[in-house]
Amino acid sequence: MKTKLLAIFSLAVSAIAVAQNEFPSVVVETDWEATEVVVPPSPFQYQVLFIGSEDMVQTGINEEVPAKQWHDFIGFTPLTAEDCVDDPNAIGWASVNHEMILSDDKIGDGGGMTAFLLGRNPSNDELYVIPQTLTDGRSGDFFNVDFSAVGETGMNCGGINSNIDGRIWTAEEWFRTNNESIYDGGNGVRDTTDYTIKYTQFEMANFQTIPKYQNFNWMVEIDPRAAKAVRKQYNWGRQPFEGGTVANDNQTVYMGADATPGFFTKFVADTPGDFTEGTTYVYKHDAGGDPWVEIDNEDFTKMLNFGDEAVSAGATMFNRLEWVTIDKTTGKIYMTETGRDNPAGSWEGEAADGAVYAPHHIQRATDQGVSGPGDADYWDYYGRVLEYDPATGEVNIYVEGGPYFETSPALDDYPNKHLSNPDGLNMLYVNVAGEDKRYMLINEDLNGTSFGRTPLEYPNDRMCEMYILDMDVENPGIDDLIRLTQTPRGAEITGACATTDGKSVLVNSQHPDTSNPFPYNNSLTFAITGFDDSGAIATLSAPEFDEDATGFVIYPNPTERIVYFNQVSDVALYNISGQRIAVYRNVKSIDISGLATGTYLLRNGEGETKKLLIK
Repeated sequence: MKTKLLAIFSLAVSAIAVAQNEFPSVVVETDWEATEVVVPPSPFQYQVLFIGSEDMVQTGINEEVPAKQWHDFIGFTPLTAEDCVDDPNAIGWASVNHEMILSDDKIGDGGGMTAFLLGRNPSNDELYVIPQTLTDGRSGDFFNVDFSAVGETGMNCGGINSNIDGRIWTAEEWFRTNNESIYDGGNGVRDTTDYTIKYTQFEMANFQTIPKYQNFNWMVEIDPRAAKAVRKQYNWGRQPFEGGTVANDNQTVYMGADATPGFFTKFVADTPGDFTEGTTYVYKHDAGGDPWVEIDNEDFTKMLNFGDEAVSAGATMFNRLEWVTIDKTTGKIYMTETGRDNPAGSWEGEAADGAVYAPHHIQRATDQGVSGPGDADYWDYYGRVLEYDPATGEVNIYVEGGPYFETSPALDDYPNKHLSNPDGLNMLYVNVAGEDKRYMLINEDLNGTSFGRTPLEYPNDRMCEMYILDMDVENPGIDDLIRLTQTPRGAEITGACATTDGKSVLVNSQHPDTSNPFPYNNSLTFAITGFDDSGAIATLSAPEFDEDATGFVIYPNPTERIVYFNQVSDVALYNISGQRIAVYRNVKSIDISGLATGTYLLRNGEGETKKLLIK
C-alpha cells in the first residue's frame, strides 16, 4: 500500500514531528512487559551509490562539476575478458541518465548522463565505485558522458540496455517542436543555430542542415567505458523515445514512444550487432498477416517526421508507451503503457487521419460504456504492462493497472496493492537455491493522485512503488505483484536494472521533495543486493492479519523495514530508555529503516503496547 512513510529510506524519525497530546513523553518500566515482536535483519542490503548535486563528475582533465539531478534510466554493461581493469572485483559499468535540462559550459547544455565502474566486495557482496582514468585523460569516480560530438542531447530519460552485450542507448524523450523549447529562456540549449549533420554512418543524413531542435529526440548510443556518445540513430526515426530492447538475435530492436498516440516500432539490422544498416518498421495490428509496416529509413525527411509517417501508414496507437524489455528466455517483449487520464483530445486527430486504436483500448471503451477511445469520457488512469509475442504478432494486456476507484479510498480501506502508471520496466535473472528464476521489475510514475492512485488523506503526495513479479505465474494480476520498495516523498522510482550476476538491482529515486532529509532530498542511485539469497525474495510479502483479531496487531516486514498495523492508528515510538522519540498520526504502517538495532516500544492511542526488537 502507498503510505506516508516510505520504505528503506531514513525518513521515519527525522521527517516526523514529535506530537504531544495523549502520549506521555516517558513511559514507565511496567510498559516493557508488553508482547515482544521481533524484526529479523533484512536479507537485502541497501546502498546509496550516486547522489545528484553531491557527487562530482569529471568533465575534463582536472575539471569536475556537481552531478546533474533527475536520475532516470540505468544501464549496466558487464566487464568482459577484453576490458583492462586493474581491480579484480570489477563487475561492470553503470550508466545513469539525467532528465534534468541545464546549460553549463563544462557539463554541456541540454540533457546529460553519468557513467561509473562498479566492483563487488567478495566478502559481503557490497558494491563500490572504482576510480578510473579514461583514454581522454579524465580521472575520478564519476564521468560526465560527452555528447558534444553528436550535437548534445535535448534531455535524457529512458533508453536501451542490450541483454546481448550490454550496449547502451539513451533516449531523448520530451518531444521538441521549436527552438524556443530547447532554449528554455537560456537555461537549456543556448546555441540554437541550425545544425549540420556530418561524418556519420548514415548517408541519407550526412550534410543535412536542420533546425537545432530536430537534432533532438533520437536514440543515442554511448560508450560507458569512454563516457562518450557514439552516434545518434538517424535511421530509427525521430520520436519521443522512452525505452527499447534488443532481441536475442542481436538484430531486432523494439522501441516505444512516450506520447499519445505512442507508436511501437522496430528496427531489423542487416547484420547482427550492426545497427547502422537495416529496415525500420511501425506496428499496425490490423495489417493482415505481418503486422509490421516499413517506413523508408533511406528518406531522411521521413525519419525526421516519423510520427506523421506512422499515421499515414495507419499504425496502431497506444497511450504513452514507455519502457520496453525482453524476457530473454521466451523472447517475448514487454512494454509499460503508462496511460493518460482522459486521452481523447490527444489522439483524435491521428485517428481521423488513418491511425488505429489498439484493440485493448477499444475493448476498454466498450467496458466503460463510451463510444470509443476518442470519447471525452474515456479514461485510462492507471496504465498497464503489455506483452508482445513475436510468434503471433499480437500485443495483449499482461498486467492491468488499478484497481479502479471513482473516489480515492481512505487509508483504512486502501488496498495492500495498487498498480498506478507503470513506467520503468526490466527483468531480473537469478539462481535461487539451484533454480533459475525470472522476475519482472515494475516501477511506478504516478500521473496523479486521484482515483485511488494514493489514499484520500494524501491528495498531493505522489508516492511511487517498485514491484517484482515472478514470471512463472500464469495470467498474472495485481495480487501476484510483490512490493519491493518505495521512494522518498515526491520521487519517481525508476531505472531498475539488475547486475548480470543476479545479485543486485540498481534503482533511481528521481526529483524527490526537497524537504526530505539528506541525501533523500536529491535524486540518487541506490542498490538492493541479495537476490541470490534463497530466503530473500520469500520475505517480500504483503501484511497478513487475522480478520477476527482484535486490539493492536502489528506485522513487521524485515525486507521492506516496515511495520504494518491491522488498523489506522495514532502511534508513539519509545526508545529503550522509555523516552518518546516520534509520534505518527493516522497511519497504517511506519518505516523503521532509520532506527538502530535494539528494543523499542510502540503504543497506540488506546494505550495498547508492543515491544519491538529490531535486529
